[in-house]
Order: sequence, then structure tokens, then C-alpha cells
Amino acid sequence: MENPICKLFNIQYPIIQAGMVWASGWRLASAVSNAGGLGLIGSGSMYPEVLREHIQKCKGATQKPFGVNVPLLYPDIDKLMKIIVEEKVPIVFTAAGNPRLWTSYLKDNNCTVAHVVSSVKFALKAEECGVDAIVAEGFEAGGHNGREETTTMTLIPLIKKSINIPLIAAGGIGSGEAMLAAMALGAKAVQVGSRFVATPEASSHPNFKEEILKAEQGSTILTLKELTPVRLIKNPFYDKILSLYKQGASKEELKEMLGRGRAKKGMFQGDLVEGELEIGQVSAQIDRVIPANEIIEEFIQTYNEGLKNLREIN
Repeated sequence: MENPICKLFNIQYPIIQAGMVWASGWRLASAVSNAGGLGLIGSGSMYPEVLREHIQKCKGATQKPFGVNVPLLYPDIDKLMKIIVEEKVPIVFTAAGNPRLWTSYLKDNNCTVAHVVSSVKFALKAEECGVDAIVAEGFEAGGHNGREETTTMTLIPLIKKSINIPLIAAGGIGSGEAMLAAMALGAKAVQVGSRFVATPEASSHPNFKEEILKAEQGSTILTLKELTPVRLIKNPFYDKILSLYKQGASKEELKEMLGRGRAKKGMFQGDLVEGELEIGQVSAQIDRVIPANEIIEEFIQTYNEGLKNLREIN
């Protein structure tokens, strides 16, 4: 039986590389697409003309389908969308905002659209807007996250029974075995973020990649829910945030501490003291920086091994 996500995106494997800020440039996206998955350029850390450059370089590096991830809260969203349409990007993943604002525009311009959600409520709203697929992201995920703190394994079946379009699972998926578990619960594909940060092709700083390799269980925490929930590696910057919470800081004080450019400072420039280090819980499982194509191969191998083991139970 043909996988509906593979058919929808015209890809070999039902593995989507998340469009992560400061990590997902054209090198990573093209490498994942060339390996049979779907690579996404993360536009959330890009000025409009930088996005255009990455799209054009990605076109030159792969003949396979690729897409762009767009946080809908981006201040220059209209400029990003105009560039995506002008460059004829075939696939767009939207997140962090209301899909009603842009889904029709994208689909009218021949884009296939998926939207990332953290709850049944938002999944239903996205389906009503006409998106082609839903990404259900549990709170294990890195970066910006859901306030409800619903785990991926709980969220997948809740959303699966509520929608009629294909479902993609995200959050805490760093292996083929996890992919198998997600698909057993009703997902037709997985979106993988953190595992692809620890690749040579990711544009994140080597210091950040090394910090990911050091992560253990409990090294990350979901915080700043008053602003936009984000999962961070505990570091001196996080300690400052924690101290503010203990002092009963207001939303304005938290915003002032966060300031601007914290994610760039940490993940792109490698400042492990004052920077924001966004990564998922699955970072505790990552112990090697390996190329993106090897991650895809490893996923498929361990998925098939896990499937074989399950069949042997019967």
C-alpha cells in the first residue's frame, strides 16, 4: 500500500526534516531530500532575501522535492510568502500562527501545505482551513512548543481520530523504532528535528552540536510559557530565567531578559553561556554527529528491524 505522505510530497521515505531556526539551511534540506526524505528550509531565522538565496541554492543541490517551514508570526511574513511563490517552492509547512491567513494563498499558487499543531483544537481548525496534512507535535519537541504539555504518544491518537487528512508525528522522534511507534498510533510519517541538528550539514554552530552530544535525561526543560513556550538546554542563560521565576518576575521582565537574538547567539554563534539553546528531549539519545543521509539510512534500518521483531512476537 502506498504511503499517503510519500505520495503527497513525492518522496521515497515518510521522513520529514523539521525546519528549525539556525539549523535548517539549504545544505541540510538538500541532503535530506537527496537521501529520500523531505528537507525543509527553516525560514524563521532568515531575512526575505536570505530565504531566496537558500531556496535557489537548494534547487541547485537537489532535483528532489523540498519545502520551506514558515512561522506565521514572522514580522515579514508577506515578503516570505511572496518569495516562496515566486521561486515556485512546491511544499510549505506553516507553524506558530493561524493557518487561515495564508493556506488559500499558498494552495492557489500550487503549494502543498502542512500545518504544525500541538492540540486537537488547532488540528481541527487547520483542517477546516484546507491544509493537506497535519503535523502533531508533542511537548518533547525542541524549539517552540505547546502550552498543554501533551506528549507525542498521547497527542497522535487524539488527533488521528479527529481529522480526515494525513497525520505526521513530531516531538521526541530520533530513531526508526520511535518512527514505528508513531506510525503504529496512526501517523503516516514523522517529522524529525533534533536528530538532524547533529549533522555536518546543519548550519548550527559546532559548539551547540557538541552540547547536544553531552545532553542527558533532564538536560532540557520547557520554559517561558508566558511568552512563547520553548524547550531549552539548561545553561547559564536558563539559570537566569529560572532565577527570575523564583523572584516572581512579570511577563515584561521575562521579555526584557530574553531580549533579541538569543537563539542566534546560542545556536548559530555558539555562545553556550548567554545564548538560547533550543533542542528536544531526544537530545539525550544523540551521541554522534553524522551526515543526514546516514540518519535516514539508520531510521529505515531500525524501523524495519523493529517491525520484524514485532512480527516475530506473533
